[in-house]
Amino acid sequence: MRSRRPAPPQDPLIRALVSAQLARPSRRSVLAGAGAVGLSAFLAACGTKGSGSKVQLTPAQDLSASVKELSWANWTLYLDVDDDGKTYPSLEEFTKRTGVKVNYSEDIDGNDTYYGKVQGQLSRGQNIGRDIITLTDWMAGRIIRQGWVQELNHQLLPHVDANMLENLKNVDFDPGRKHSVTWQTGYAGICWNKAKYPKGLRTVSDLWAPDLKGRVTALDEMRDTMGLLMLDQGTDIASADWGDEQFETALDTLNKQVQNGQIRKVQGNAYKEDLISGDALAGIVWSGDITQLNFEHDDQWEFIIPEAGGTLWSDNLMVPMASQQLGNAEKLMDFYYEPEIAAQVAAYVNYICPVQGAQQAMEKIDPELMNNPLIFPTEADLKKAFVFRALTPGEESDYTDKFQTAIGA
Repeated sequence: MRSRRPAPPQDPLIRALVSAQLARPSRRSVLAGAGAVGLSAFLAACGTKGSGSKVQLTPAQDLSASVKELSWANWTLYLDVDDDGKTYPSLEEFTKRTGVKVNYSEDIDGNDTYYGKVQGQLSRGQNIGRDIITLTDWMAGRIIRQGWVQELNHQLLPHVDANMLENLKNVDFDPGRKHSVTWQTGYAGICWNKAKYPKGLRTVSDLWAPDLKGRVTALDEMRDTMGLLMLDQGTDIASADWGDEQFETALDTLNKQVQNGQIRKVQGNAYKEDLISGDALAGIVWSGDITQLNFEHDDQWEFIIPEAGGTLWSDNLMVPMASQQLGNAEKLMDFYYEPEIAAQVAAYVNYICPVQGAQQAMEKIDPELMNNPLIFPTEADLKKAFVFRALTPGEESDYTDKFQTAIGA
């Protein structure tokens, strides 16, 4: 198993998570997932109705009672898996209980890249072949505002309502959790290969050391990479007291380090392969990934929240408007909010879990994980975890464009 789990319904984390969820108003395709439903059903799934200049989508007919199949798009290394790397114990248990077969795919490598792949179909109410998608707060908020995902029936989500950490239940990007359910949360920070770079790191600026030239990786999630750069330069990214000047200063640093070859690549989950191969010795990374890699590769890397602070984020489950499996999707969401199941997942994925009772359940799975600070955050770490503030639509468009240009996307 792995190591990296959530904090109980305690304070600073949850307060930070609340901010995290609200900090995004402004972390993977074709017609595949509906099964043999026929042309008329597909057309119904694509149904739209005009609303002035804006197209208002209508939910597809729910076939959950008759079609026992569900497709779920998630990020890599984000669900418990057997040693064969092909079967998922918790999904097998879900299918055993419900009869619903789940087609699970690691489609998501980054929020922006995945959005780019599916936005055209989502905007027209077309089936993207996935009944559940898993996106980070700010992107979840965008898709909810655009009206591209279905409303959930909380009468079918008793475990979610009972066990979700209290302060996650009513977030600004989705008040009342009408359209989304938190999957996992985590940090972005820095890491290094302990054997190949024994002097280690303490700050983001340490990544610019000459002996790391061409061996540094960074994330293509703007709020994580730019958030760490801005924190390193003294900006409180959670406050409203910064703007274009602070962003541009950090962007100048990113531009310089990309153009001079200090940063090898700016990428999504694929950065793990560069760490494994040794092409990258250090970088800006996600906490749970490093714990997982350490489990699988003999504890080669050290992860820390930089002295100036790291970022805190959450990923969320949502059902696209054209999905015809809403009821089965709700069953799956509720299943993963049973503390025992949540602990099983957390023991593998190593991120902060949003389910009350999972820490106690973890004791039966692996007692050592209960004391791992990257699974159950310490007060000191939580005080160094910041949420990138909400961006205005204009800022989001401007900053995203500039970031994408800087990283060569």
